[in-house]
Amino acid sequence: MHKIRSTAFALRGGLWTALFLAVWFVAKPASKGAVAGGLALVVLGQLIRFWAVGCITRYRGERVGAERLVTWGPYGLVRNPLYVGNGLIGLGWAVLAGPTAIVIFCVAFILIYAVLIVPYEEQFLRGKFGAAYDDYAATTGRFFPKSWNPARLTGPFDRSVLWVSERHSLLVTVLGTALLLVRTL
Repeated sequence: MHKIRSTAFALRGGLWTALFLAVWFVAKPASKGAVAGGLALVVLGQLIRFWAVGCITRYRGERVGAERLVTWGPYGLVRNPLYVGNGLIGLGWAVLAGPTAIVIFCVAFILIYAVLIVPYEEQFLRGKFGAAYDDYAATTGRFFPKSWNPARLTGPFDRSVLWVSERHSLLVTVLGTALLLVRTL
């Protein structure tokens, strides 16, 4: 299972593209409400990604890596805010595309992220940060907050890395959303 998870992590961009194409392929014309709701989810997801990237400063690569254990900002709420952001973006796309797309997206997202990628990353983080990571994981949910502590929301944030680290994801989000809007309007 470790090899499968490692491969899924390395190919996560390609898996994301395949998931988008599946949503796009089944897309049906959207109502005004679906368009508004879908776009709101996409924007919220991208904003969460910006917040998360500014806190960790480096995250791209085919191998798991972490320079430090980040426990503030969106990481003070959930351990995987980048994937929460992805989930909201993808769910927004699925809402634009219709009910079939919502089912496809939700099932695939759970398999790709909750079953494959996140457990692989957690194994690395436990190995690198030991008890500190275990303590963090005990108080912070993977995808949903376990508690609310406003003090954990503040910490170092470097906006200068946003363009360097997040421009590819932003481009994919904008292009994917535009392609879905053209198909569903």
